[in-house]
Amino acid sequence: MGFFATLWDWIWFSVMLFAFIAYLWVLISIVIDIFRDHSLNGWLKAVWLICLLIFPFITGLVYVIARGRGMAERSVRQQQEYQEYSKDYIRSVSFASPADEIAKAKDLLDQGVISQGEYDALKNKALGGTY
Repeated sequence: MGFFATLWDWIWFSVMLFAFIAYLWVLISIVIDIFRDHSLNGWLKAVWLICLLIFPFITGLVYVIARGRGMAERSVRQQQEYQEYSKDYIRSVSFASPADEIAKAKDLLDQGVISQGEYDALKNKALGGTY
């Protein structure tokens, strides 16, 4: 009989594989946080990384306990910076300002292409509202 002879062998393998992947995810998150933290100097970063290589489980546990709150705060701050950057980038590459959109809609209304209701909806949308 081989290792995967029973259903329980497969279930145990799946659980252990999930635990291993979760463990690797935590270690990668810790390494990312070490480099994201600007309050640590280079020597402390090196010490954390060396400890992670030598005693990964204990060091990971100590890091999460000792610096978990800061880790979460840095992660949230990074996400907010990414969102703000994305919004700024989208604004910078958009071709029309709200005033331009309203002017185009007014021209269409004056030409009789759209109705007053459609104009109001386009104007509201250009100003950031809903229909």
